[in-house]
Amino acid sequence: MTVKMRPIKNTIPLAQAKALIESQMKTIDRIEIVSLSEANGRVLAQECIASADVPSFARAAMDGYAVRAEDTFGATQENPKYLTCVERVFTGQIPTCPIESGQCSEISTGAPMPDNANAVVMVEKTKSDSSNTVYIMSPVEPQQHVGQQGADIQEGQIVLRTGEVLNASRIGALAAVGTTEVRVYVRPRVAILSTGNEIADLGQPLKPGQIYDINKFTLTAIVTEHGGYPEPHRTASDNIKDLSDAVERCLESDLLVFSGGSSVGTRDFMVDVIGQKGTILFHGLAIKPGKPTVVGIINDKLIFGMPGYPTSCLSNAHILLVPVIRHLAHLPAHHARTITVPLGKKIRSAIDKHQFYTVRVEQGIAVPAFKASGDITSMSQADGYIEIAPTTITVEQGEPVQVTLF
Repeated sequence: MTVKMRPIKNTIPLAQAKALIESQMKTIDRIEIVSLSEANGRVLAQECIASADVPSFARAAMDGYAVRAEDTFGATQENPKYLTCVERVFTGQIPTCPIESGQCSEISTGAPMPDNANAVVMVEKTKSDSSNTVYIMSPVEPQQHVGQQGADIQEGQIVLRTGEVLNASRIGALAAVGTTEVRVYVRPRVAILSTGNEIADLGQPLKPGQIYDINKFTLTAIVTEHGGYPEPHRTASDNIKDLSDAVERCLESDLLVFSGGSSVGTRDFMVDVIGQKGTILFHGLAIKPGKPTVVGIINDKLIFGMPGYPTSCLSNAHILLVPVIRHLAHLPAHHARTITVPLGKKIRSAIDKHQFYTVRVEQGIAVPAFKASGDITSMSQADGYIEIAPTTITVEQGEPVQVTLF
């Protein structure tokens, strides 16, 4: 039997691949309405304008006594001012007694200020007796220890703008103005498809020569983490018809990500399917791991054909896929945290390839963690990766390296 391999003859640099992908990236402008309790991490599709002041009333900023500030002028511990307490005002309670000259009201933090009161004396600066007489031992200025109406948010103010990513504090601001629902951009639907006769679903017994599907789950996690909605599909077999049918089903999504079938074997047909249905942007990257990667366009949708090996697939997902998902979702670019530490062991790199080498950080030293492209522990036991330029052959032990953390 004659075996016909189809080697990748021309690989392109990573920068060129990124530029080709970026030239095809679009945002998704579909909008949906979600409850505020489900809005964390979503992107606002409409600005939010306050319909009322926050707070809607002047309130005490301290526990103490609401007073007319002028009644406290000149007060000292030796010569306190004497005021008559006419009421106790608790949080959530409306004052009923206006404050006249020589009077005060006991007040709790957050409670509405009585009429005519314009300051609060901290309880620590007072004494009281059983006859409702309060001794003021320190003066206050007008508006001291008082939160003004609208001090936080004013009616008509833009609370949040279109395109802002909702987080805990921004959701709090929306809750403060009484918002119950928000208009947000939909999360991009990302079809995830594993290919290959050797792939078995989790929960099924492995047949000889089979491995469990890893990529479907790692890709699902990546998509979810970066604002997409993963849509896993059943595994497709290594034949043109099954792959072609799978692609047609996946085209209902906004973005297609396949793993396997992009290499050079006699049953690696994903390149053929993409070429028949659309346009191939590139096939083959000058990187390690992840050389057998194909990216194309079908019906104006980006198609990623990732390597089947788990480390290569996941590495390329971080490098190539994440920016696309976030752009589709209107999310800002992801900037991973980096640290610079010495390398714990000499590394020899592949010539003319941009290498992504996984490492663990142990006691402030980058320890190599990469095993092989097919070993998921190359990633699961790593804290991040270092990048080695195509022109670099070796990185010496002790040399400072920049680690991009996962």
